[in-house]
Amino acid sequence: MKKNKVIVILGPTAIGKSDLGIKLALKYNGEIISGDSMQVYKGLDIGTAKISKQEQELVKHYLIDICEVTESYSVKNFQAQANDLIEQISASDHLPIVVGGTGFYLNALIKGMHLGGDDGISETALRAELEQKNTSELYELLKENDPQSAATIDAKNKRRLIRAIEVNQLTNQTFSNQVDQPNENNEFLLIGLTDDREKVYQRINSRVDAMFEQGLEAEAKMLFNKKEQVPQAQMGIGYKELFGYFEEEYPLEEAERLIKRNTRRFAKRQMTYFNNQMSVDWFDIRASNYLEKIEKKVNLFLEK
Repeated sequence: MKKNKVIVILGPTAIGKSDLGIKLALKYNGEIISGDSMQVYKGLDIGTAKISKQEQELVKHYLIDICEVTESYSVKNFQAQANDLIEQISASDHLPIVVGGTGFYLNALIKGMHLGGDDGISETALRAELEQKNTSELYELLKENDPQSAATIDAKNKRRLIRAIEVNQLTNQTFSNQVDQPNENNEFLLIGLTDDREKVYQRINSRVDAMFEQGLEAEAKMLFNKKEQVPQAQMGIGYKELFGYFEEEYPLEEAERLIKRNTRRFAKRQMTYFNNQMSVDWFDIRASNYLEKIEKKVNLFLEK
């Protein structure tokens, strides 16, 4: 059976993934599937760096503004919907292009991870819950639910403990013996954008400044006013930090500093995940011909 060809564009925050997605979609008759777990929410435009309506009109986009902020959205939802959209887009002789997203969301799609439960679990909400626990609590939780993995993991490595618990609860598999089910219907080309780390951090800081100028505080306040109804949406970076400001825990300047810091940390974690867990063709945007190199890679992939 002939497989559907799918392009995936990934990389750190604010590096230009959306712009590249549009350029490739226009050149290769493509349609874009957003891989961002927060852009699914209506009304969360600034804090999620959602592309403009004008940009969305240039190329057909999917999985943007499909949920109310009171709804939950899980990695299982994304995996199922993205697979359906890939079939739909390919059947209409267009090229599916997945843009952005956390490493776990993209990996679940590409590797065909078996995700347990009827509705799936929100990765964002689960991560927020686990981050509140200390290493002893995390280790006991892992030992209770996945003793096989607990026996092989450093009990003081908080990040590793959180990852193991996430895999166990999101996939119903042990972390030490996770089995992927390769996506037999699709063939993926992973295009990663990279740059000097300090320049990435500068872009992140500039983007956060622009978000505040565009009205991020008011957008977060809207979410804060219904916080009891939005357990998942309020966990996004850019919103949760402003909740502390609204609750008068610290001044606005501190909220802004925390958003920048947390976004930089997230970008660093994502790059580590991409490099360790996924097979990515990386392109340095500092190279004058990086776009030409990407198009050459895409041409070879589509002709194969």
